[in-house]
Amino acid sequence: MNIIEVENVSKEFGQLTAVDKVSFQVAEGEIFGFLGPNGAGKTTTINILCTLLTPTSGRAMVNGYDVVRQRSEVRRSIGLVFQEPTLDEYLTAEQNLRFHAYAYKVPKEIREKRISELLELVELSDRRKSKVRTFSGGMKRRLEVARGLLHSPRILFLDEPTLGLDPQTRSHIWDHIRALRKQNNLTIFLTTHYMDEAENSDRITIIDHGHIVAIDTPDKLKDALGGDVVTLTAQDNDAAAVELKERYDLSPIIENGAITFSIPQGEKFLPKLMGSFQSPLLSIGVRRPTLDDVFLKLTGRAIRDQEAGLKEQMRGMRGHGR
Repeated sequence: MNIIEVENVSKEFGQLTAVDKVSFQVAEGEIFGFLGPNGAGKTTTINILCTLLTPTSGRAMVNGYDVVRQRSEVRRSIGLVFQEPTLDEYLTAEQNLRFHAYAYKVPKEIREKRISELLELVELSDRRKSKVRTFSGGMKRRLEVARGLLHSPRILFLDEPTLGLDPQTRSHIWDHIRALRKQNNLTIFLTTHYMDEAENSDRITIIDHGHIVAIDTPDKLKDALGGDVVTLTAQDNDAAAVELKERYDLSPIIENGAITFSIPQGEKFLPKLMGSFQSPLLSIGVRRPTLDDVFLKLTGRAIRDQEAGLKEQMRGMRGHGR
């Protein structure tokens, strides 16, 4: 069963077409990664799904509700965890959750029970009376996940859920996210610039220039690159890239002062390359492809730390349970 269905959705801003006939589906219970460089149409698409923008054409359904005609039902169906903390640090953990429960009109008879259950789920029961300003970054993220789930949404949108956290805390957060998915059949719609984090996705969609350029499992996306990834630097990278294209029929990309390209059996290709290459080389290496390589190959750009995601555009969602 698909819990999100997007059919030929377009969004125009005057003469600019930000999203051009985008179509994809998200299955119930799926962890769905949605990636794209700045200006690709990612944020516009997500804002349409969250009812913050109205599509110019096409149709989008979230949890069986039309994002244009049934906005309130869509909003009640989704939870949001923003990129940066949006908790009131002068309130306690349970006060933050209680305020959210009021805003989303969680029934009084289940409100306190739900708060207690979620604090236990994210291992913050012993800190329920503590003010949030005393929490670590990881504790705040876990509390925000609990807040996003308080009104029992079917879909949880995570905008850069572990940005700025250390690797151990990031791993701990993902343990909780996977447990939530398993226990509640929760659908996770994820944006991230950590490519190792995107590996948690069942499927990944990459959008660029308003078009979906790829959608598949992480493994299949990497396999589609067609081989190992070779990275080299030369005295003249531009000349070296031209030589790779003309002599070896490769498609090199210059990024961050280095040239990368994909080729089957890269370890066997390197001796041949080094024995006949005309451009002076400074360094060369070969490795198996990663999602970073997929992203660079498909968009021509590396995903950046400044990938903002949903924070600014989704501020209007706070408190909108109606």
